[in-house]
Amino acid sequence: MKNKLDVLVQKFETTDFIKDDPVQFPHRFLNNGAAGTCGTLENIEIAGFIAALFAYGKRELFIKKLDWLFAAMENDPHGFLCDLNVQKFKGFKYRFVKDADLICLLTALSKLYKNGGHLRELFHKGTQNVVNYFYSNAMPDASMGFYHLLPNPQNGGAQKRFNMFLRWMIRSGPVDLGVWDFKKKSELLIPLDVHVGNVSRSLGLLNRRANDFKSVVELTKVLREFDPEDPVKYDFALFGAGVNAAPEGLHP
Repeated sequence: MKNKLDVLVQKFETTDFIKDDPVQFPHRFLNNGAAGTCGTLENIEIAGFIAALFAYGKRELFIKKLDWLFAAMENDPHGFLCDLNVQKFKGFKYRFVKDADLICLLTALSKLYKNGGHLRELFHKGTQNVVNYFYSNAMPDASMGFYHLLPNPQNGGAQKRFNMFLRWMIRSGPVDLGVWDFKKKSELLIPLDVHVGNVSRSLGLLNRRANDFKSVVELTKVLREFDPEDPVKYDFALFGAGVNAAPEGLHP
Protein backbone atom coordinates (compact mmCIF):
# COMPACT_ATOMS: atom_id res chain seq x y z
CA MET A 1 0.00 0.00 0.00
CA LYS A 2 2.80 2.43 0.85
CA ASN A 3 4.43 1.87 -2.54
CA LYS A 4 1.14 2.44 -4.35
CA LEU A 5 0.46 5.65 -2.43
CA ASP A 6 4.01 6.87 -3.04
CA VAL A 7 3.42 6.48 -6.77
CA LEU A 8 0.27 8.60 -6.49
CA VAL A 9 2.12 11.28 -4.52
CA GLN A 10 4.58 11.53 -7.40
CA LYS A 11 1.67 11.71 -9.84
CA PHE A 12 -0.29 14.46 -8.12
CA GLU A 13 2.28 16.53 -6.18
CA THR A 14 3.37 18.56 -9.18
CA THR A 15 3.13 22.20 -10.22
CA ASP A 16 0.22 21.23 -12.46
CA PHE A 17 -1.82 20.66 -9.26
CA ILE A 18 -1.66 24.37 -8.40
CA LYS A 19 -3.80 25.81 -11.20
CA ASP A 20 -7.01 24.07 -10.06
CA ASP A 21 -6.41 24.35 -6.33
CA PRO A 22 -6.88 27.25 -3.87
CA VAL A 23 -3.13 27.10 -3.17
CA GLN A 24 -2.81 29.10 -6.39
CA PHE A 25 -3.65 32.29 -4.47
CA PRO A 26 -0.68 32.39 -2.06
CA HIS A 27 1.50 31.20 -4.96
CA ARG A 28 0.74 34.47 -6.72
CA PHE A 29 2.96 36.23 -4.17
CA LEU A 30 5.78 33.71 -4.05
CA ASN A 31 8.96 35.02 -5.66
CA ASN A 32 7.32 38.40 -6.10
CA GLY A 33 9.46 40.73 -4.05
CA ALA A 34 7.42 43.77 -5.03
CA ALA A 35 4.19 42.44 -3.55
CA GLY A 36 2.92 44.00 -0.36
CA THR A 37 3.96 47.04 1.61
CA CYS A 38 6.10 44.98 3.99
CA GLY A 39 7.40 42.35 1.59
CA THR A 40 6.17 39.04 0.29
CA LEU A 41 5.60 36.90 3.40
CA GLU A 42 2.65 38.94 4.66
CA ASN A 43 0.83 38.60 1.35
CA ILE A 44 1.55 34.86 1.15
CA GLU A 45 0.16 34.12 4.59
CA ILE A 46 -2.85 36.44 4.28
CA ALA A 47 -3.76 35.16 0.80
CA GLY A 48 -3.25 31.56 1.91
CA PHE A 49 -5.37 32.00 5.02
CA ILE A 50 -8.29 33.62 3.20
CA ALA A 51 -8.11 31.08 0.35
CA ALA A 52 -8.09 28.17 2.80
CA LEU A 53 -11.07 29.51 4.76
CA PHE A 54 -13.19 29.78 1.61
CA ALA A 55 -12.12 26.38 0.24
CA TYR A 56 -15.43 24.57 0.66
CA GLY A 57 -18.19 23.75 -1.77
CA LYS A 58 -17.61 23.44 -5.51
CA ARG A 59 -14.04 24.30 -6.46
CA GLU A 60 -14.93 26.31 -9.54
CA LEU A 61 -17.32 28.44 -7.49
CA PHE A 62 -15.06 29.29 -4.55
CA ILE A 63 -12.05 29.86 -6.83
CA LYS A 64 -14.13 32.30 -8.88
CA LYS A 65 -15.22 34.04 -5.68
CA LEU A 66 -11.61 34.21 -4.43
CA ASP A 67 -10.49 35.67 -7.77
CA TRP A 68 -13.03 38.46 -7.28
CA LEU A 69 -12.05 38.94 -3.66
CA PHE A 70 -8.32 39.35 -4.31
CA ALA A 71 -9.03 41.63 -7.26
CA ALA A 72 -11.09 43.80 -4.90
CA MET A 73 -8.06 43.84 -2.59
CA GLU A 74 -6.03 45.14 -5.56
CA ASN A 75 -3.91 41.97 -5.51
CA ASP A 76 -2.08 43.29 -2.45
CA PRO A 77 -3.85 41.81 0.58
CA HIS A 78 -1.42 43.19 3.14
CA GLY A 79 -1.42 46.67 1.68
CA PHE A 80 -5.20 46.60 1.42
CA LEU A 81 -5.58 45.54 5.06
CA CYS A 82 -3.31 48.36 6.16
CA ASP A 83 -5.72 50.82 4.54
CA LEU A 84 -8.94 48.82 4.79
CA ASN A 85 -11.96 49.90 2.76
CA VAL A 86 -14.83 47.60 3.71
CA GLN A 87 -17.32 49.33 1.39
CA LYS A 88 -16.01 47.20 -1.47
CA PHE A 89 -17.50 44.12 0.13
CA LYS A 90 -21.04 45.33 0.71
CA GLY A 91 -23.36 42.78 -0.88
CA PHE A 92 -20.75 39.99 -0.85
CA LYS A 93 -22.16 36.50 -0.45
CA TYR A 94 -20.76 33.01 -0.74
CA ARG A 95 -22.95 30.21 0.55
CA PHE A 96 -23.15 30.70 4.35
CA VAL A 97 -20.92 33.78 4.35
CA LYS A 98 -22.48 37.24 4.09
CA ASP A 99 -20.81 40.60 3.65
CA ALA A 100 -20.87 41.29 7.40
CA ASP A 101 -18.97 38.03 8.02
CA LEU A 102 -16.28 38.84 5.46
CA ILE A 103 -15.95 42.39 6.78
CA CYS A 104 -15.60 41.03 10.30
CA LEU A 105 -12.81 38.69 9.16
CA LEU A 106 -10.94 41.40 7.24
CA THR A 107 -11.32 43.93 10.05
CA ALA A 108 -9.79 41.48 12.54
CA LEU A 109 -6.94 40.75 10.11
CA SER A 110 -6.40 44.47 9.57
CA LYS A 111 -6.18 45.02 13.32
CA LEU A 112 -3.68 42.16 13.67
CA TYR A 113 -1.27 43.50 11.03
CA LYS A 114 -1.65 47.15 11.93
CA ASN A 115 -0.62 46.24 15.48
CA GLY A 116 2.50 44.49 14.22
CA GLY A 117 1.17 40.96 14.51
CA HIS A 118 1.21 38.12 11.99
CA LEU A 119 -0.85 35.03 11.32
CA ARG A 120 2.21 32.85 11.88
CA GLU A 121 2.35 34.08 15.48
CA LEU A 122 -1.29 33.14 16.05
CA PHE A 123 -0.80 29.69 14.53
CA HIS A 124 2.44 29.14 16.42
CA LYS A 125 0.34 29.03 19.59
CA GLY A 126 -2.19 26.62 18.09
CA THR A 127 -5.44 26.71 16.14
CA GLN A 128 -7.46 27.36 19.29
CA ASN A 129 -5.46 30.56 19.74
CA VAL A 130 -6.30 31.55 16.16
CA VAL A 131 -10.02 31.04 16.72
CA ASN A 132 -9.92 32.82 20.07
CA TYR A 133 -8.37 35.89 18.43
CA PHE A 134 -11.01 36.14 15.72
CA TYR A 135 -13.90 35.37 18.05
CA SER A 136 -12.72 38.06 20.45
CA ASN A 137 -12.82 40.53 17.56
CA ALA A 138 -16.18 39.41 16.18
CA MET A 139 -18.67 42.17 15.45
CA PRO A 140 -22.28 42.06 16.67
CA ASP A 141 -23.61 41.62 13.12
CA ALA A 142 -21.44 38.58 12.36
CA SER A 143 -23.65 35.64 11.43
CA MET A 144 -23.13 31.88 11.49
CA GLY A 145 -21.15 32.31 8.27
CA PHE A 146 -18.30 33.92 10.21
CA TYR A 147 -18.19 30.97 12.60
CA HIS A 148 -18.38 28.55 9.68
CA LEU A 149 -15.23 30.13 8.27
CA LEU A 150 -13.51 29.75 11.64
CA PRO A 151 -14.88 26.62 13.33
CA ASN A 152 -14.01 26.16 16.98
CA PRO A 153 -11.61 23.20 17.49
CA GLN A 154 -13.38 22.51 20.79
CA ASN A 155 -16.34 21.21 18.78
CA GLY A 156 -14.27 18.26 17.55
CA GLY A 157 -14.41 18.99 13.82
CA ALA A 158 -11.75 17.84 11.38
CA GLN A 159 -10.26 21.35 11.02
CA LYS A 160 -9.62 20.48 7.38
CA ARG A 161 -9.04 24.04 6.20
CA PHE A 162 -6.69 24.91 9.07
CA ASN A 163 -4.69 21.72 8.49
CA MET A 164 -4.55 22.38 4.75
CA PHE A 165 -3.33 25.94 5.35
CA LEU A 166 -0.63 24.66 7.71
CA ARG A 167 0.42 22.11 5.09
CA TRP A 168 0.84 24.93 2.59
CA MET A 169 2.83 27.09 4.97
CA ILE A 170 5.04 24.43 6.62
CA ARG A 171 5.83 21.91 3.86
CA SER A 172 7.89 22.80 0.84
CA GLY A 173 7.72 21.26 -2.58
CA PRO A 174 6.16 21.75 -6.01
CA VAL A 175 2.82 22.73 -4.42
CA ASP A 176 3.38 23.68 -0.78
CA LEU A 177 5.18 26.94 -0.04
CA GLY A 178 7.19 26.16 3.10
CA VAL A 179 7.46 29.74 4.38
CA TRP A 180 6.92 28.99 8.09
CA ASP A 181 9.37 27.06 10.24
CA PHE A 182 7.87 26.93 13.74
CA LYS A 183 6.56 23.38 13.21
CA LYS A 184 8.10 20.27 11.67
CA LYS A 185 6.31 18.70 8.73
CA SER A 186 6.28 15.45 10.72
CA GLU A 187 3.92 17.18 13.18
CA LEU A 188 1.33 18.18 10.60
CA LEU A 189 -2.13 16.60 10.51
CA ILE A 190 -3.88 15.31 7.41
CA PRO A 191 -6.46 17.71 5.91
CA LEU A 192 -9.48 15.40 6.06
CA ASP A 193 -12.31 16.04 3.62
CA VAL A 194 -14.93 13.80 2.01
CA HIS A 195 -12.57 12.60 -0.75
CA VAL A 196 -9.69 11.78 1.60
CA GLY A 197 -12.03 10.13 4.09
CA ASN A 198 -13.81 7.96 1.52
CA VAL A 199 -10.60 6.74 -0.15
CA SER A 200 -8.94 6.10 3.21
CA ARG A 201 -11.84 3.97 4.40
CA SER A 202 -11.99 2.03 1.14
CA LEU A 203 -8.28 1.22 1.56
CA GLY A 204 -8.64 0.18 5.18
CA LEU A 205 -6.53 3.10 6.41
CA LEU A 206 -9.36 4.63 8.45
CA ASN A 207 -11.97 2.77 10.47
CA ARG A 208 -13.85 5.66 12.04
CA ARG A 209 -16.89 6.67 10.00
CA ALA A 210 -17.19 10.35 10.95
CA ASN A 211 -14.98 12.98 9.33
CA ASP A 212 -14.01 14.50 12.67
CA PHE A 213 -10.83 15.29 14.57
CA LYS A 214 -10.56 11.79 15.99
CA SER A 215 -10.47 10.49 12.42
CA VAL A 216 -7.77 13.03 11.57
CA VAL A 217 -5.61 11.72 14.41
CA GLU A 218 -6.32 8.08 13.48
CA LEU A 219 -5.49 8.52 9.81
CA THR A 220 -2.40 10.66 10.43
CA LYS A 221 -1.06 7.99 12.79
CA VAL A 222 -1.38 5.37 10.04
CA LEU A 223 0.27 7.65 7.46
CA ARG A 224 3.17 8.27 9.84
CA GLU A 225 3.90 4.55 9.64
CA PHE A 226 4.40 5.02 5.89
CA ASP A 227 6.54 8.15 6.27
CA PRO A 228 7.32 9.35 9.82
CA GLU A 229 8.99 12.52 8.53
CA ASP A 230 6.30 13.64 6.10
CA PRO A 231 2.96 11.87 6.63
CA VAL A 232 0.73 14.54 5.07
CA LYS A 233 2.38 14.18 1.67
CA TYR A 234 -0.18 11.40 1.25
CA ASP A 235 -2.87 14.04 1.13
CA PHE A 236 -1.98 14.38 -2.55
CA ALA A 237 -2.41 10.66 -3.14
CA LEU A 238 -5.67 10.27 -1.22
CA PHE A 239 -7.26 13.50 -2.45
CA GLY A 240 -6.09 12.91 -6.03
CA ALA A 241 -7.43 9.37 -6.00
CA GLY A 242 -10.75 10.60 -4.63
CA VAL A 243 -11.24 13.42 -7.11
CA ASN A 244 -9.98 11.49 -10.13
CA ALA A 245 -11.40 8.08 -9.10
CA ALA A 246 -8.95 5.62 -7.57
CA PRO A 247 -6.55 4.36 -10.24
CA GLU A 248 -6.78 0.71 -11.07
CA GLY A 249 -4.55 -1.38 -8.83
CA LEU A 250 -4.69 0.96 -5.84
CA HIS A 251 -7.04 -1.20 -3.80
CA PRO A 252 -5.53 -4.22 -2.06
